[in-house]
Amino acid sequence: MTAAQTYRDRCAQTYRELPQEAAVTVLHFDSPMSDDERRQRLFAGDLFVYSPTPHSMALVAFARQMVETAFVPHFPPEAQHHLAGPDYVRVLADLKPRFINHPRSAELVRGMLSDLGADPAQTYFDVPRLRTMTSEYLNAGLTLQFESHRDTWFSAPMSQLNFWMPVYDVAESNVMAFHPRYFDTGIPNSSRDYNYAEWVAHGRTSAAQQVHAETRRQPAIERDLEPEPDLRVVTPPGGVLLFSGAQLHSTVPNTSGRTRFSIDFRAVNLRDVQARAGARNVDSECTGTTLGDFRRATDLAPLPADLIESYDTVPA
Repeated sequence: MTAAQTYRDRCAQTYRELPQEAAVTVLHFDSPMSDDERRQRLFAGDLFVYSPTPHSMALVAFARQMVETAFVPHFPPEAQHHLAGPDYVRVLADLKPRFINHPRSAELVRGMLSDLGADPAQTYFDVPRLRTMTSEYLNAGLTLQFESHRDTWFSAPMSQLNFWMPVYDVAESNVMAFHPRYFDTGIPNSSRDYNYAEWVAHGRTSAAQQVHAETRRQPAIERDLEPEPDLRVVTPPGGVLLFSGAQLHSTVPNTSGRTRFSIDFRAVNLRDVQARAGARNVDSECTGTTLGDFRRATDLAPLPADLIESYDTVPA
């Protein structure tokens, strides 16, 4: 038996031992749990929330500096009331790539992972993204408010973990909603039509052209969802919400009158990827893989090429 098989079997045993009927709704606050144990709980449906860390607050401050400069003289959460749609999107089309690709952003994410107890030698992360969810204003392209979905429908590995934090104050009317009853229950969806490489080549590049209507095809639910009860987590700016990429979640229709600015990024642990450990796949049928986007926290090296290739399935 290989080391990867042994590790995978141990993860599966840990998953089976967890109380499944409760795991999908357990919320841990400032847990002292080790990263290894935390990942297993996340793979079983738990959510984790952490108070702002030194690096998460530095990342929020860096984002605010960029955002407030971009929208001057308007306060960013209220700028939607002062700009026409195309003008608003033009600001985002310049702002978002600069934030995503700035070395400071990656540096602060690496610090955040250490703050939260992740092993930097084993942890790989993708770029931090600045999200904007306007309030009853725009809903396409760079301001798209996602319908209910799992990240694993978008070619993410089952071992992916998501980190999310608000940049300004948020409320229950403009955050995310989780649908815990579906964590272990599949729901018909169109992920079979999604391939990550095709999205990168044709979908992502046209985001700024989607202003008033979203025309790009993305995975979607194909039957009515029972959205309630849902679970909404409100944290202060810089507070960190951590959840599995297999969690079914959606953007709450923003009726707050203010744009929600938030930052999110994803991470995987090398041992999980090698062992194909992670949440159970209940309904994801997409092809391709996002693993080529991940970089090691110590030196920004990519995952081994042969490991990425082993996940890189092609459309039927």
